[in-house]
Amino acid sequence: MASTDNLTTFLLEVVQSHLLVTCAFLVAAAAAALRRVTDSREVGGFERRHVLITGCDSGFGNLLARRLDARGFRVVAACLTRRGAADLSAAASRSLKTLVMDVTDSASVRGALQFVSTQVGERGLWGLVNNAGRSVPIGPTEWMKLEDFTKVLDVNLMGVIEVTLQFLPLLKKAQGRVVNVASVLGRLSLTGGGYCLSKWGVEAFSDGLRRDMHHFGIKVSIIEPGFFKTGVTRLDLIEADLKRLWTRLPQDVKDSYGETYLDDYVEAQGFSMGILCSPDISKVTRCMEHALTARCPRTRYAAGWDAKFFWIPLSYLPSFVSDFATNLFLPVPKYQRSF
Repeated sequence: MASTDNLTTFLLEVVQSHLLVTCAFLVAAAAAALRRVTDSREVGGFERRHVLITGCDSGFGNLLARRLDARGFRVVAACLTRRGAADLSAAASRSLKTLVMDVTDSASVRGALQFVSTQVGERGLWGLVNNAGRSVPIGPTEWMKLEDFTKVLDVNLMGVIEVTLQFLPLLKKAQGRVVNVASVLGRLSLTGGGYCLSKWGVEAFSDGLRRDMHHFGIKVSIIEPGFFKTGVTRLDLIEADLKRLWTRLPQDVKDSYGETYLDDYVEAQGFSMGILCSPDISKVTRCMEHALTARCPRTRYAAGWDAKFFWIPLSYLPSFVSDFATNLFLPVPKYQRSF
């Protein structure tokens, strides 16, 4: 009995002597519990809700389409190729509809709008997932031409904007959800080319859209994946394009980098991708699902251990710290400035 009283007295003394710490701990615990409860509440009625997903040939979009289909959603999966559409149809239920859409082609987007309008009727469109994207050309900025930037921006940013604008009337009918796939590279620019630019643009577009559409009951979420094994991170495609960029460089530019720089760059990239890229893309699609099904979806979802514990925290640090950290992943040119 005495020992129990002593323990109680000791705990009370600890609480009283560290009152601020104790209060902070209790507030954090309450916030975590509240968030867990809030996250678990879903909208229901999935069988009455239509969701359009772009970029469903493979990767995140393909898996998300199949997962939502299995949960009863009325999925319309937009693929870039007929082969991708056929393969997805074979892997899903009959209720899942596929269509071929190029997000860079306005006529193709308008055709998709007509098809989806006939599917959703007066209910409107519950969810739009802007997932279509590309990474190449990507590499040192000096190796790029203007058209190399526009190839990526047209898909990753302008495509997102046009598809969203076209489908907003249907989304307003359903007071639905917009889920835009950005990246940790929309928080921290690691390399040149249009990819990082496009993802920063998606972040800005989504923030503005969220504030504007809040008045109409539309919720907008941003997915910020780390590095995952998808078509966007395929090393063979990235390396082939880097060689194309290197080959067309003037000789004086090549000399400034050194004759082995391309090989060193490719090797460093392969090494870092091998460490960082996760094969478990369901970590991303679970975030997308939550944004579509939760009563209170989050504004941003960090997907992957590297996003949560490395890239996004790094983006908040001073620039000289993030510059130092990101430069560790890349080789140094032969002729660098002397300080």
